Amino acid sequence: MSVHGSGHIARKRFGQNFLIDDGVIDGIIAAVSPQRGDYVIEIGPGLGALTVPLLGRLDHLHVVEIDRDLIARLRKQWPAERLTVHQGDVLAFDFSAVGQGLRIVGNLPYNISTPLLFHLAGHASLVRDIHVMLQKEVVERMVAAPGDSEFSRLSVMLQYRFDMEMLIEVPPESFDPAPRVDSAVVRLTPHAVLPHPARNEAMFAEVVSRAFAQRRKTLRNTLKGLVDDALLAGLGIDSGARAQALEVADFVRIADALAATA
Repeated sequence: MSVHGSGHIARKRFGQNFLIDDGVIDGIIAAVSPQRGDYVIEIGPGLGALTVPLLGRLDHLHVVEIDRDLIARLRKQWPAERLTVHQGDVLAFDFSAVGQGLRIVGNLPYNISTPLLFHLAGHASLVRDIHVMLQKEVVERMVAAPGDSEFSRLSVMLQYRFDMEMLIEVPPESFDPAPRVDSAVVRLTPHAVLPHPARNEAMFAEVVSRAFAQRRKTLRNTLKGLVDDALLAGLGIDSGARAQALEVADFVRIADALAATA
């Protein structure tokens, strides 16, 4: 279903860019491979580009949408026994209300992508997998390896919980209106067992946030007042290194050392 002739004008405040490329839509559905009884939640269904093919494969679909006009359209198109519409801001949505083993799909609003990814990470224990469209630059940061210039706080915090893979690159003309950036579809699969579990996840998050706050500065500077050179040396970590040189496990080791002395 295209935005063309729909009568709906995309709203900038909701970050609306509607997917109109059938090839990309087919690629996303193939990647998700939904089965009849799956618990699927679509974020930002919009005009139904993914909603329609998802409902063709599922007994029931949940969607989270903030735009009242689009909600009215969805409810008119589909009966409640096929489609549950959760009205409101996805950043405030409690995914646990739907159940366990959730499969999350969506063309995410780019203006809230980072906080939304952190929100989804907070529900990782309920999730089977996530397939979402994001700004390509954000996806590159998500999947970046230590040492890469794109390796960031987002990389570390998401790689702590998920295995991630970029699946499809999507050009601007695949949308209406066309965004000014390239996009990409990424798959996030929660680790069945955390490879590097932190003793104190709040401490881990604090260390990562501080370390990346000033990317050009060394750990000696960014973690000053939190960690001293002796502690880092004892862990075999160079205090003269920058945050992007460390691996997820290194940040966990720093946080665990701090948690042990707290």
